[in-house]
Amino acid sequence: MDITNLLLLGLLAIGVIGNNHSVSVAVAVLLLMRLLHLDRWFPSLEQYGLQFGVIILTIGVLAPIASGKIGTDEILRTFITPQALLAIAVGVFVSYLGGRGVQLMSASPLVVTGLMIGTILGVALFRGVPVGPLIAAGMMAMLLGLFQR
Repeated sequence: MDITNLLLLGLLAIGVIGNNHSVSVAVAVLLLMRLLHLDRWFPSLEQYGLQFGVIILTIGVLAPIASGKIGTDEILRTFITPQALLAIAVGVFVSYLGGRGVQLMSASPLVVTGLMIGTILGVALFRGVPVGPLIAAGMMAMLLGLFQR
């Protein structure tokens, strides 16, 4: 068995021990793809996986609007309460960090590796959600002073 499969098995074990289904399923799918020699799909996953994941996440966030659970009145009230205004500001800031994170991840593959390991550990051991790599990369960019456009 090669080292990559062993690494994936280790990550699978972390996901199972941490009772995190997201990590467990993701790692199991990738391991299965390797074992079935579907390696030709990895470049596409690397190139489009993040974009596809963001689309699915956005669909999940917008579903209450589409289903009618959140109406126009509630959306308009968002602009008048202090908590909602703060939520808007935080959303703008996090989106900004995510954008800087994409830039850093493109420029520094070594940082990506550390962020991925940290995200996997956070998801598996602390019941985190695996949307953190972009934000973490944005925070890294901010800490490294790389916010130039």
